[in-house]
Amino acid sequence: MGILHELLKDIPIPKMAKVRQTFNDTKIEDVPKALLEELETEDVKKFVKPGMEIALAVGSRGTDKLVEITKTTVSFLKELGAKPFIVPSMGSHGGATAEGQKAVLEHLGVSEETVGAEVRSSMEVVKIGELENGLPVYIDKLASQADGIVVINRVKPHTAFRGPVESGILKMISIGLGKQKGAEACHQLGFKYMAENIPAMAKVTLEKMPILFAVATVENPFDKVAEIAVLKPEEIEEREIELQKLAKNLLPKLHFGKIDVLIIDEIGKNISGDGMDPNITGRYPTPYAYGGPEVTKMAVLDLTPESEGNGNGCGTADFTTERLVNKMDRHGTYANGLTSTVVGPTHISTTLENDRQAYQAAIKTANILDFNKVTVVRIKNTLQLIEIEVSETLLDHVNEHPSLEQVSDVYELDFDEEGNLF
Repeated sequence: MGILHELLKDIPIPKMAKVRQTFNDTKIEDVPKALLEELETEDVKKFVKPGMEIALAVGSRGTDKLVEITKTTVSFLKELGAKPFIVPSMGSHGGATAEGQKAVLEHLGVSEETVGAEVRSSMEVVKIGELENGLPVYIDKLASQADGIVVINRVKPHTAFRGPVESGILKMISIGLGKQKGAEACHQLGFKYMAENIPAMAKVTLEKMPILFAVATVENPFDKVAEIAVLKPEEIEEREIELQKLAKNLLPKLHFGKIDVLIIDEIGKNISGDGMDPNITGRYPTPYAYGGPEVTKMAVLDLTPESEGNGNGCGTADFTTERLVNKMDRHGTYANGLTSTVVGPTHISTTLENDRQAYQAAIKTANILDFNKVTVVRIKNTLQLIEIEVSETLLDHVNEHPSLEQVSDVYELDFDEEGNLF
């Protein structure tokens, strides 16, 4: 059976129980209506003139109500006599090709048929400036030729750095609209300086390009829009700082300070740019971000179909499975690291034959004296955190925590003949 089988065969896997986590579920019931109320003001309308060609920057992030938000914005602009079109704004995502980026938007439901505006996709950019540190500033050529630009994006904490502004409108302007070259430039000096470079690059674009307004959303822990705001160019940075604070307060989490073993059933680019959200796992790809639980060992078991082979995040875990590795498109995965300059997450972690061995390997290496006392948390992915599984050893904590509820008896995990979880 091999040395790995011998090393792991006697490692016990604890009994588990289903646990429900509760979070703030405040949300906007009618997002298009709320957006229209923000748009239908003279402060916004004055920027839009009849006949203007307006580029709508729409990204690759899985934003709640993205189709409805885009469609509402398109309709609003058309009613004022403008001619809106969609520009994919996602840095190097979609394989860093025009066709790939258009396909990403289609996968998210954004197409001419669904939102009423043509999608014009190109990776061609123009250089519009340079920072004092020498970094060039780029923007999508099609957007640069438009009479106006509107940016749509969700505001949320970044996964690799901390700052007053992290992932949101300014990042969309500097990196999303900058396409692959812009993303590469912004990442060139590393995440240590990202909190400075993102707003600095965006400021250049705001000064030189006709950005009319931005539509920003903040989502609750259930990935539903909790706040939507239309930001004028001169107030984008100040308002985004406040929205960022709200996003951090609403971030879902695992209600455990320390976990011996974290098992994640699936990772993927549709779940997080990092495959799994480090804000949830506590495992970050750089030393410039922090927060979340203290996890000793982590295993990821599978890759989502929607990730299309991009296994970014696999290397953040300690262990994975042959099933996940066999699904990886290494070229697409490595392109992610080459663009961001952070290659640790694109590594292939220690690969085990099946789920059972990955479980056992994580437990064996968790640096505890008694394997029978291991604390284990298992989640489907970092987007789905309402119902999770925890080991029997964590149930005292569950029963004492106001946001946790045990919803099943303890049970043995079921593995099939190949050693994978049902």
